[in-house]
Amino acid sequence: MEHIVHPIPPLYDEQSRILILGSFPSVKSREAQFFYGHPQNRFWKVLAAVLDCPVPQTVPEKQAMLHANHIALWDVIASCDIEGSSDSSIKNAVPNDLAPILSVADIRKIYCNGATSHRLYQKYIAPQTGKDAVKLPSTSPANAAWQVDRLVAEWNAILQFLRV
Repeated sequence: MEHIVHPIPPLYDEQSRILILGSFPSVKSREAQFFYGHPQNRFWKVLAAVLDCPVPQTVPEKQAMLHANHIALWDVIASCDIEGSSDSSIKNAVPNDLAPILSVADIRKIYCNGATSHRLYQKYIAPQTGKDAVKLPSTSPANAAWQVDRLVAEWNAILQFLRV
């Protein structure tokens, strides 16, 4: 168990319409200094399929895809005690402050990538924001019961709030 402070800043701008929240960055994401850095995580593949665009490979391509589609991205937890990348090991969680994002962007809906991020959002952040969040199935490889096509079908829900 080690205490880790979230090393990745949120990605958002004034045009962001939805906010997708993970729980806390994996070891691979912390090494890559960007979200969903583990090659087995299906986040970028699922999001690209939902948005009908090529799967981004580099961090600049990922950032450009998010900005072009009005998606803000961050995590629920600012710091915690964690064992490796295991969400189930998270202890002593300190939540991120979403106020900087919510004060700049016209966030119409908040989505959580998986049950852990949703549970932590409901516990720590919803009381401050007063905003509900939709729980989407996790894109983590640990969620092996969900194949990519099934994830894409569920994640299509984000499109409703991206259409201006």
